[in-house]
Amino acid sequence: MTSTLPAGGSPADALALAAAEACATVLPASEPLSAGDPQPGTEHVVGVFAGAAVADLSGPAGGRVSVLVGEELVSALQASPLGGLDLGAAVQPALDAAAAALGATAQAARSVDLELLVPELTGPTGGGFTAVPLLGAGIVAALLVPDTTLAAALAAQAAQASQAAQAGQGSPAGGPAATTVDPFGQPVAGRPLPATGRADNVRSIADGRRGIEMLHGVEMEVTVELGRTRMPVRDLLALAPGAVLALDRAAGSPADLLVNGRLIARGEVVVVDEDFGLRVTEILDQGAVG
Repeated sequence: MTSTLPAGGSPADALALAAAEACATVLPASEPLSAGDPQPGTEHVVGVFAGAAVADLSGPAGGRVSVLVGEELVSALQASPLGGLDLGAAVQPALDAAAAALGATAQAARSVDLELLVPELTGPTGGGFTAVPLLGAGIVAALLVPDTTLAAALAAQAAQASQAAQAGQGSPAGGPAATTVDPFGQPVAGRPLPATGRADNVRSIADGRRGIEMLHGVEMEVTVELGRTRMPVRDLLALAPGAVLALDRAAGSPADLLVNGRLIARGEVVVVDEDFGLRVTEILDQGAVG
């Protein structure tokens, strides 16, 4: 089942809906999410949310994209046993998915104060943006896309379709592609729009994942540390190939395993298929791994 462009809806709305559906599939939440109807955004849209993250886009679309999230996710990040987690890192996969639907690539996401979100999203020149609510039992989150980003993405789609037509290329193997329309109202071959499936996707929050469980899919930086030392600047400037640094740990001592900068375990350094690895021998923070 694929979403169709609603009567009276614009090509930009269809593209924003596709980006929101892609975002909804990977955004951390306690229930399955689906995209609602795209609507013109205003500065008041931030009032019902607790946090926001923005990512710059590279590629034909350019611009920026943002996601607003509710108190549940913000609280879960703050209460994580691994320490307060960054909202930008937690929603990075969701922004990556939305950017891919726009034909772009998302750069590293960053958290933004809610009152500064709209100026940060639209840039110094301002302009409008489209807001698409992400729905569960209620409005759980929202994807915001500047109008200039949508226009650039649609223009890039139209240019690609024109080049494909000139080259005599047909639809990919496996059947004809679904069509959308370019900014001038002409059909353009493209990816099928995802189904909203709101009635099938909405369930009670009580049946979903809660607390830390909703963060199980969030990727975190894991570091293995052999040791540390301190050096004066003159010694650092004198470093050259072949120099040896003495660390604050004896040979054979276990290495530290840090998650999000927090020490949670120690272990032995091993080699796994020609790569270094760590065999965990001691858990120091049961709350962080339990």
